[in-house]
Amino acid sequence: MIESATKAFDLILKARIIAILRDVPSGRIVPAARALIDGGVRCLEVTYDAGSAEKSADALKSIAALEKEFGDGIALGAGTVLTPGQVRDAAQAGAAYILSPNTDRAVIRATKESGLLSIPGALTPTEILCAWDWGADAVKIFPASAMGPDYIRAVRSPIRHIPLLAVGGVTPGNTKSYLDAGCAGVGAGGNLVDTGRIAVGDYDAIRALARAFADVTVHARLADG
Repeated sequence: MIESATKAFDLILKARIIAILRDVPSGRIVPAARALIDGGVRCLEVTYDAGSAEKSADALKSIAALEKEFGDGIALGAGTVLTPGQVRDAAQAGAAYILSPNTDRAVIRATKESGLLSIPGALTPTEILCAWDWGADAVKIFPASAMGPDYIRAVRSPIRHIPLLAVGGVTPGNTKSYLDAGCAGVGAGGNLVDTGRIAVGDYDAIRALARAFADVTVHARLADG
């Protein structure tokens, strides 16, 4: 699993875009993921639902299904992870990395003990540094849209050694701004994984959205040399 986590981190840093699959039922997860992959997005996060044990159990089914279908062809993670138990369940299902909306020392510890990549959520410099000191591999700035790229640029000035991902309100139109501000990557949910389109089987739309995001990140990589 450590090898899988390392490969996942390498892919995230290369691709610079994670698709957040929230409220996508396990029965539609594979075709939705295939549309994202066809559009150029291979880093996928399947989220738990803090308000629904049933949906959280279905998220684990989705992770297992994606791991079986795509294996090392994707970087597969679990999101909205709030407890150590959820970390262990996600690891067993096949997740290589763990994302949270917050910074929780016990969750980070359980993630590292499971050999997974840890990406907790934070907003302030204090939270970012706590997450890093507790073992995070990267830190998710959430909600990024509440602060914007200029905030991230300012925060990174004294702590640029910590990889940051912008999540929350990310679109194809502002992705470049976050990357230019120094983010190692971004995560996109509803603006990329449109559950309404998925519900009616419009995977061509999902593929087009993925391509719009991927085009921005590809151009950013080329500009970086």
